[in-house]
Amino acid sequence: MKEIKSFSKLKKNIKKDFSGFSKVKLAILGDSATQFLNQAFKGQGYDDKLDLDIWESEFNQIDRQILDPNSDLYSYAPDIIVIFKSSHKLLSKYNKSTVLSRSEFSNDVLENISDLLSNINSRLNSKIILFNFNEIDDSILGGLANQVESSFLYQLRKLNYELMLLSSRESNLFLCDLSSIQNLLGKSNFFQPSIYINTEMVLSLDALPHIAKRTIQIISSLNGRQKKCLILDLDNTMWGGVIGDDGIENIQIGGLGIGKAFTEFQYWVKKLSKRGIILAVCSKNTESIAKTPFENHPEMVIRLEDIAVFVANWENKADNIRTIQSILNIGFDSMVFLDDNPFERNMVRTNLSEVCVPELPEDPADYLEYIYGLNLFETSNYSYEDNKRTKQYQTEAKRVAVKKRFANEDEFLSSLDMVSEIEPFNTFNTPRVSQLSQRSNQFNLRTIRYSEADIKSISESTTHESFTFTLKDKFGENGLICVIILETKSDEDLFIDTWFMSCRVLKRGMENFVLNQIVTFAKKYNFKNVIGEYIKTPKNELVINHYSDLGFKKNGDKWFLDVKSYQNKKTFIKINNNG
Repeated sequence: MKEIKSFSKLKKNIKKDFSGFSKVKLAILGDSATQFLNQAFKGQGYDDKLDLDIWESEFNQIDRQILDPNSDLYSYAPDIIVIFKSSHKLLSKYNKSTVLSRSEFSNDVLENISDLLSNINSRLNSKIILFNFNEIDDSILGGLANQVESSFLYQLRKLNYELMLLSSRESNLFLCDLSSIQNLLGKSNFFQPSIYINTEMVLSLDALPHIAKRTIQIISSLNGRQKKCLILDLDNTMWGGVIGDDGIENIQIGGLGIGKAFTEFQYWVKKLSKRGIILAVCSKNTESIAKTPFENHPEMVIRLEDIAVFVANWENKADNIRTIQSILNIGFDSMVFLDDNPFERNMVRTNLSEVCVPELPEDPADYLEYIYGLNLFETSNYSYEDNKRTKQYQTEAKRVAVKKRFANEDEFLSSLDMVSEIEPFNTFNTPRVSQLSQRSNQFNLRTIRYSEADIKSISESTTHESFTFTLKDKFGENGLICVIILETKSDEDLFIDTWFMSCRVLKRGMENFVLNQIVTFAKKYNFKNVIGEYIKTPKNELVINHYSDLGFKKNGDKWFLDVKSYQNKKTFIKINNNG
C-alpha cells in the first residue's frame, strides 16, 4: 500500500519513466495559483500508473476559458477538466456584495457554476471534477452564523449542499471534497496565510499531496480502476483474540471496551458489502472453527451470507489469495487485503505486489480513522445491481465446485440451463451499462468509457443500435453482463463500436451467443460485413485474439466477418422470449 507522499517526493516522480501508463488529457482551471497543484497531480499520476498530459489555464481565467468557444481549453479538448474555485475568492466576492444580496449569494454562485458546466457540455464530451469549498468562518456572528442565512458560513455550507445535489443530476460531474480534506488535516495544515498573501496560493504544500491523491483516485475510477474486493483476516482484524485458542465466548466484539472498535469496523465492512464490494475471508485457521462466530456469535455484524469466498486453512496467504482471485476472476489490482499481522502483510506484498495492503495501525481503535483517510474504494458510479454482487459471486463459487464433477465441458454448460434476455438501452438499464463500461477492463475490445448521458445519447442515435445481455442459470442471476453498440458505417458495413463483458461469465459460450445475435441483426438489415476493432490497453490482452477466434479476418487494423457465409456458432444459451 503506497502511503501519501510528501510534495517533494511527488515532484521527483515527474522525472520518472511514464511509458506504458494509461494516457489522460487533463485540464486545470483555477482562480488561484495552481502550478504546484499541477506538479502534485503529475507526480501522483505516476504512482497510480497514469500518464497525465496536463494543460493549465492562466491564473484566474476560469470563466473566460469556458465561456469563449475559441479558447485554448476547447482547442486542447481534454478528457477531464478540474475546476478549482477557492473559498478565499468566494469570501472576497461576498465581502463586496450588498447586505441585502447576501442571502442569495450561494444561489448566484451556483447559477454561475451551472452555466459554466452547460457551456462545457455543449462543446466537449469531458468529465468534470469540481472542488467543493473548504470552510472559512469569518466569526462575524460566532455560533449564530449557523442560524443567520446571510452569514458567509451559512452560505458556504448551503453551497456545498447544493453542489452535491447538482452532481447527482449531472452524470459527468464529480466532486473532490476539499472540505473533508481540510477537516482531516486541520485548517492550519491546509492553509498558510503568509504564503497566500504573497503568492495567491490557498493550498499549502502539505495539503497538496492529499488533494492530488483524492483527485487522482477519481480519475483512476473514471478510467476503470476501482477496488472491487475486500479480503479480510479474522483474528485481531474482525474481532479481538484468537478464535482457535480463546473460543467463541471469549473473543472481543460488541459494545464494550476494545470490542467496540471491532464492531464498528464490521459495520464499515457491512456498508461496503451493501455498496457492492465483494467480501472474502483469508485466514490461517481451521475452517469450521473460523466460521463459528459468523454462525453463532450474537454480536457479529458480518454473517456468512455476506462473504462471497471463505478460505480458512493453514496454507500461506498469498496462495490463498490466488485461489480467491481464480474464483472471482478479477484483477489482483482490484483487491484490498486487511490483516493485523505485519508478517502476513509483507508476505502478500512480496508475492502479490498488485494487491493493495494497507499498513494497519497496531491499535484496533485506530483502524477506522486510518482507513477513512485512505479512501480505498473510490467509485464513479453506483447502481441497484451492486447490492446483488455478493450473491452472484457465491453462486459462481458453487458453479466452480459443480464443474469439477464433469469431465466434458459441453455437458457442464448444457447442465446449467442458461437463459439470456436481450434489450436495447433504456431508462432502467442505463446506470448498469454506464457502470459496466467504467469497470470492464479485461474483456473490453475498445475500452470506451460511457457516462449515463452518453448512453442516453446513443439510445437516441439513428446510426447506432444498442444491445444489453443478461444471463441466468439454475444457480441464479448474473444480471446485465454484456453490452454491444453497433454503428452503421455504410449500407454494407456494420461496425462493432463497443463490446465489453463481465469476466465472471467467461467460458460459458457467451461470446458465441452474442456474435450469433449480431449477425442475425446484420442479416435482417442486409449488411454484408460485420467489422470489429481491437484497441490494446495495458489490461485487455485477454481479448487480443477475440476476433480471430470467432472467425473474423484481419484487413489493416480492422477485423471483417462475411455475413452471408456465417454459420451460427455452438452455444448452450437460450433467449428469453418473454423479455
